[in-house]
Amino acid sequence: MDWKHSEVQKLAKELALGSDEPVEITKRCFEWVRDNIYHSHDHCLNPITLKASEVLEAGTGYCYAKSHLLAALLRANSIPAGLYYQRLSRDNNGEPFCLHDLNAIYLPDISWYRIDARGNKKSVNAQYVPPDEMLAYEIKVEGEADLPEIWPDSLPVIVDLLTKYDNYEDVWENLSDIPLIEQQNEDK
Repeated sequence: MDWKHSEVQKLAKELALGSDEPVEITKRCFEWVRDNIYHSHDHCLNPITLKASEVLEAGTGYCYAKSHLLAALLRANSIPAGLYYQRLSRDNNGEPFCLHDLNAIYLPDISWYRIDARGNKKSVNAQYVPPDEMLAYEIKVEGEADLPEIWPDSLPVIVDLLTKYDNYEDVWENLSDIPLIEQQNEDK
């Protein structure tokens, strides 16, 4: 996450200027990342970024990288933030599936709250309206899922994806997936 990087720290402090309220600071950080960092595939942009400082410098990133920057900005402002994943159908019809990355943040009086700064477009309208969640994607298709964990760091399959490929098209063609674990009924 490299949230201690000088440029990440500088932006985090600029976004928090004049407020000490976590809800307001989170809104500013969320909207800044959502609206100022371009989604690599939506805008056909390189380079492929991973670390928060790389995303900030390049001004682009996949959802994974954008969530890294948002988590870093929030952590730099002492707001607990982690990574949260959804498993989504790439074409809304089942297989193939891929992971989508968003953030989970801890807000006083609300608890853990999910936000998705991937960037809006005609079919996506993610907003910050606590305590309600307005994420980029809803779970609609069998096999899709909201994964239950909040991660402090990116999953290894995501790090591998973003370090293996050097252009947005190759990343898009090789988006990472993980199998879902079937939970057994304890009453059997």
